[in-house]
Amino acid sequence: MTTLENRPTATPDWASRPAPDSPDAWLARAREVREILAADAAARDRAAETPYTEVALLKAAGLVTLLGPVAEGGGGQEWPLAYRVVREVAAGDGSIGQLLGYHYLWFWAARLVGTPEQIAAVEADATRNRWFFGGAVNPRDSDVQIRDEGHQIVYNGRKTFSTGSKVSDVTVLEGVLEGTDTHVFAIVPSDQPGITFHDDWDNIGQRLTESGSVTITDVAVPWEAAAGFVDKAFRPRVYNTLNVPTIQLVFVSFYLGITRGALETALEYTRTQTRPWLHGGQERAVDEPYQLDLYGDYASKLWAVEALADQVAQEGLAIHHDAWEVTERQRGEHEVRVAAVKARATDVALEITSGIFEGLGARATASALGFDRFWRNVRTHTLHDPVAYKRREVGAFLLRDELPEPTWYS
Repeated sequence: MTTLENRPTATPDWASRPAPDSPDAWLARAREVREILAADAAARDRAAETPYTEVALLKAAGLVTLLGPVAEGGGGQEWPLAYRVVREVAAGDGSIGQLLGYHYLWFWAARLVGTPEQIAAVEADATRNRWFFGGAVNPRDSDVQIRDEGHQIVYNGRKTFSTGSKVSDVTVLEGVLEGTDTHVFAIVPSDQPGITFHDDWDNIGQRLTESGSVTITDVAVPWEAAAGFVDKAFRPRVYNTLNVPTIQLVFVSFYLGITRGALETALEYTRTQTRPWLHGGQERAVDEPYQLDLYGDYASKLWAVEALADQVAQEGLAIHHDAWEVTERQRGEHEVRVAAVKARATDVALEITSGIFEGLGARATASALGFDRFWRNVRTHTLHDPVAYKRREVGAFLLRDELPEPTWYS
């Protein structure tokens, strides 16, 4: 059994290798990271220590720069590949898959609301310095208040959740200008006196995501760094609302990655450890008819949702390519498709991560094996927003041609 005392410490010498230059090469790199993470995932889940080492691994592998400009040492890749990379990493460790997925979202957020000049500057700096992003943007809390001090704005407030917190280099802040309904995004250094992370993330799953609360006290940002603002005026466009379908596909990605990790870990255990039922007439567990049915059923369901997720991601690529001209109709129809795959991924992830025990046997409930972590991880995050409302979006579109209203959750 791997513990924190005997965990593998050697990592590949990625710096001496050529950087990945194709989707297949990036996926191969992500699989290497997955294997390293999977080796001691159960032990690290029990310890629940801040994942500094794991984030350093993502940086060393170059995965944090996947979406960054090639000229600055980035991968120059697109969202469909980023989602698949998140799936691979999450198959090894669901928490680290979530951290990487949120990092990609906040790295890309400059494109969501920034001016062309801001986008170029942020992505160049982030790629060159291999920044790891966190975000303090929980919409269900009271808004962080922003004070306009002429040449700068000053953030004050508190957020219940701030995924990535202590392991991030920079944090995305969002708040509302006092006396207005104007929201302002900005990227600030995480390690500063005005940002206090409270180390109070103590949930049953996704235990290494550093998703605890944060207090923001007099964090000053020059107006020039307010994303999308020119002369203190915001330049709105439909693409500004793509944050929800994009992050929902990030969610889908690590749900499916965790599920694949659960299924493949269970398959290996059943092949090598599970005993046949003494009254079943079989000499090996892999010959049991119920085992064949169970794993055949689960794999078929997972493959189907993975295929749908890949298709929806590819459909969204045209919207990302046409960011300055995307229409409300394009955005709405894409969100409906995202809602559909989010609903299916949630159901399949919960079914498989809890159901694998039927194929493992009673001995597999030993705490040291940690098979329960897969279910705990998806159960924790799938409560992020009610899946019933995702199904409602699909039904309302089909029956009434009703596009989802852009909100923080749709």
